[in-house]
Amino acid sequence: MSDLFEDPPAPGDNTAEFTVSEISGAVKRAVESGFSRVRVRGEIGRISRPRSGHIYLDLKDDRSVLAGVVWKGQAARLAMRPEEGLEVVATGRLTTFPGQSKYQMVIEDMAPAGVGALMAMLEKRRKALEAEGLFAGERKRPLPYLPEVIGVVTSPSGAVIRDILHRLRDRFPRKVLIWPVAVQGDRCAPEVTRGINGFNALTPGGALPRPDVIIVARGGGSVEDLWGFNEEIVVRAAAASDIPLISAVGHETDTTLIDHAADRRAPTPTAAAEMAVPVRLDLLRTVEAQGDRLTRASIQLVATKRQRVRDLSRALPQPETLADSARQRLDYASDRLPRALQARVQLGHRSLANASAGLSITLLSSRLGRMADRVGGAMQRLTLGLWANVQKDTARLNQAKARLTPRTLQRTAADTRARLASTMTRGQRAANAQVATQRHALSATSQRLTVRPLERTVSQNRADLRALVTRLERATASVVQQRTDRLAALERVRQSFNHHAVLKRGFAVVRDGTGQVLTTQVAAKGASELELEFQDGRMALGGPVKPTKAAKSKGQNTGGQGSLFDE
Repeated sequence: MSDLFEDPPAPGDNTAEFTVSEISGAVKRAVESGFSRVRVRGEIGRISRPRSGHIYLDLKDDRSVLAGVVWKGQAARLAMRPEEGLEVVATGRLTTFPGQSKYQMVIEDMAPAGVGALMAMLEKRRKALEAEGLFAGERKRPLPYLPEVIGVVTSPSGAVIRDILHRLRDRFPRKVLIWPVAVQGDRCAPEVTRGINGFNALTPGGALPRPDVIIVARGGGSVEDLWGFNEEIVVRAAAASDIPLISAVGHETDTTLIDHAADRRAPTPTAAAEMAVPVRLDLLRTVEAQGDRLTRASIQLVATKRQRVRDLSRALPQPETLADSARQRLDYASDRLPRALQARVQLGHRSLANASAGLSITLLSSRLGRMADRVGGAMQRLTLGLWANVQKDTARLNQAKARLTPRTLQRTAADTRARLASTMTRGQRAANAQVATQRHALSATSQRLTVRPLERTVSQNRADLRALVTRLERATASVVQQRTDRLAALERVRQSFNHHAVLKRGFAVVRDGTGQVLTTQVAAKGASELELEFQDGRMALGGPVKPTKAAKSKGQNTGGQGSLFDE
């Protein structure tokens, strides 16, 4: 190895020969032994990510470029994702690539070169994700008013979960599911992503209840401590969550990319618990207030309706006045009913008499005789006509007989006799049919005009008359009963005003010597004589007295009609 760097031999000396591979191997060993552990600061240039999983990039400054490679196994463990244009500090070792006669840096770790570089990378990532629409307001979902189950993605050993549980217990106790994760370091971003996706993968109504809202929480810290919540996989998981998500990462002044993708951002984990549930006591007070308002409104409505009914009832007529007109019409109809029934019966009698006058037996017999005479005359005229036709045909036959031979005469006579016989037969049948028709019509007329239908009509009219009389008797009995009941009621009222009924209950009437009724103590003291009337008679202070002539004339006795104010 040392011979390769010795001074070149003088001209004419023999120089050792090497193959290309030997030279490349020697250079590789020299570089790796001299630069086995280095840190290089520079700006990331070209980045290539082939399907093999390795990362190829360039580290450059204003004058030089250094090729770098991150092998697949180490790329997953990097604390940050390499991005073009980002200034970083890369740690690794130098080596060569004999296939291209170039040297490169095998990067084992990478970190941003200061806070300014982190913020620049954060701003660039934020703009890229915002351009995709992951932070759009229309993607954000409203939080449920009162969730049944709350999922919390945080560290189970920190103060954050205790603050959340304490605040939920004070406001409105709910079921809480905790997904334990690392809240900083290399494991933070993948574990938080798995927590969000895991809660969304739960089946509603399953053995493990699916949360109605998710809280991603962590306490305050530096930019490096909170960097896991700025990773792209965490932001995309928060934006794709079907369950409403509250971001409570850091203090109020700390802002991470998950805050932009979440449905709501809380300044602290305690504030996230306050956003998730309402105050139970406030709800109870609101319900009580609404119940009081409902009670007052119901009372006021009932009072208003009652006053409305009273106002309408004053505008309505008295029930007695409503029945007066109907009662008067009933009295008027009851007075007219007997006269109407009598007039109806008389009209029926007159109609029956008029009908029976035109349907006597003599009239029917004379009508039948006239019809029989008409039928006999028709039969006689028909017979005479037939014999006249026969005689005419006989005469014509005799005239033709003189002109014909005996044989012809015989044939003609035979034909004539046949026609004559046929004519007589047809005439006889026509006459018989006409006679039968006349007799049938006469029989039907006689059946309609017999006495039996007249008797049925008379019987029906008598039944109608009896029904009308029965209705009249019932109506008259009802009116009489009503008048009797009314008279009995008036008699009871009259008896109630009789002072003798009052005397029977233990009272007495006090009069002076002249028979004047005394109603006051002063009048009784001023009277010279006093007289008391009981139910069985009168008496003075010294004994019973007889009724006076004035009392007899007025009917004032134990069994007569009187009044408390009769003198």
